[in-house]
Amino acid sequence: MAQKRLELVPCDPAWPERFAREGGRIAAAIGSHAIQLEHVGSTAVPGLLAKPVIDIGVAVRSLAAAYACIEPLQALGYEYRGMHGDDPARRYYVLNGGGRRLVQVHLYVVPARSWDEKLAFRDALRANPQLAAAYAAEKLRVASEVAWDKAAYARAKEPFIRAALDALTPRARPRAI
Repeated sequence: MAQKRLELVPCDPAWPERFAREGGRIAAAIGSHAIQLEHVGSTAVPGLLAKPVIDIGVAVRSLAAAYACIEPLQALGYEYRGMHGDDPARRYYVLNGGGRRLVQVHLYVVPARSWDEKLAFRDALRANPQLAAAYAAEKLRVASEVAWDKAAYARAKEPFIRAALDALTPRARPRAI
C-alpha cells in the first residue's frame, strides 16, 4: 500500500468564498463572544499552496467566552478538541465531511502572543511574495520529509515561521504580552 502524504495543493480561488461562508456561520452561532474572526493559515494567502483546509481564527476576551463557544460550534458540526498543544490561550475545533478535514477553527483567548503572531505571519506572507515563495518551498520540503505526520509537519515549519516573525520590522512585529 502506498504511504500517505500530506496533501499540498495550488491556491484555489474558491478559498476566500469558503472562508466567508463558514465564517458567517460561525459568527452567527457564537455572536458577541467573538471579538475578531479572521481567515488564517495558508489558504488565507493568495497564490500560496496549502493543505485544502480552511483555517479560521477566532478571538474572544475571556476563558468564559471560550467555553460559551463550545456548544454553538458543536451544533454546527465542529468537533471540539480542547486546548491545542501547550498554548493555554488556544482552543481547537475541526469540521470533517466527505471523509476529509474541511475546516479548522483556532480560538484564542486574547490578549495572546500566539494570536498576534498568527496574524502577523499571515500578513507578512500576503505583503511579501518572496517570503511566500520561500515558505511554499519550505512546506514542500517538510512535507516530503514527514509523510502524513501533521504534528511533525507543524513542528518542522516552526523555525521558518519564527525567523520570518523575528525579521519583521518593529512596527509589524507582534507585541509582547
